[in-house]
Amino acid sequence: MAKLKTGRHTSAIKAQRQAERRTVRNRTLKKKARELTKDFLSAVSSQKGDEAKKLLRTACSAWDKAAAKGAVHRQTAARHKSRLAVRLDKALAPA
Repeated sequence: MAKLKTGRHTSAIKAQRQAERRTVRNRTLKKKARELTKDFLSAVSSQKGDEAKKLLRTACSAWDKAAAKGAVHRQTAARHKSRLAVRLDKALAPA
């Protein structure tokens, strides 16, 4: 990239472009994880055990992908996955 005449640093301009791309990617990954979590929670509240188990796997996978890409911290993803698993166990436990 050619140097600009305005005196702005080209590295700062590139860093801004990168930050905007990462922001979009991170927002997408987190939104997908939250949406799958909501789907799972609605299945649990509806007492749909088999569907909830499938949705738990997809939600956990989404949280793992978000953590792998750096959108969320790995411990944050682990905490969300753990809480979802506890919800499922409580829902499937005999009353």
